[in-house]
Amino acid sequence: MLKRAFYWLIPHPFVTLILAVVWTLLQNQISAGMVVFGIILGIIIPWATSIWWPNTPKGFRLGKMASYAVIVLWDIMVANVQVAWIVLTKPNSKLKPAWIVVPLDLVQPEAITILAGTITLTPGTVSADLSDQGHSLLVHVLDTDDPDGVCDEIKSRYEARLKEIFL
Repeated sequence: MLKRAFYWLIPHPFVTLILAVVWTLLQNQISAGMVVFGIILGIIIPWATSIWWPNTPKGFRLGKMASYAVIVLWDIMVANVQVAWIVLTKPNSKLKPAWIVVPLDLVQPEAITILAGTITLTPGTVSADLSDQGHSLLVHVLDTDDPDGVCDEIKSRYEARLKEIFL
């Protein structure tokens, strides 16, 4: 009963937290009033828009999400160096771009969105389309000799972790 009342007041706790933190950071100075106002905005905005949200995630592991974020940030830095190297050393005629269909085991829209965003944020790859039923993701890769290896890496490095984050 208490959990139900909590989700009625705060339908998306993670979004509430993010909104409160972002509001506070956007201010020139951190004060108690701005933190309280950020929390109020963090409660009101998700509550007012909750009817347009598909579902509240049933389970979410914040600790695993933090480690996932570290891995993604590291991969973005490494991919930046790799793409810069490709651009500087390979002529366009030697590039081997590929379209890869990544079959998805994820079913939660939030998890699929994070996966697609992760792929797009990582230089050298772009999430281009999601199938009608949400069972596969179309990804473009700038340069690869092994499209199946890229698919396997996306599934093992990102999707497997997201399956642990979203229960």
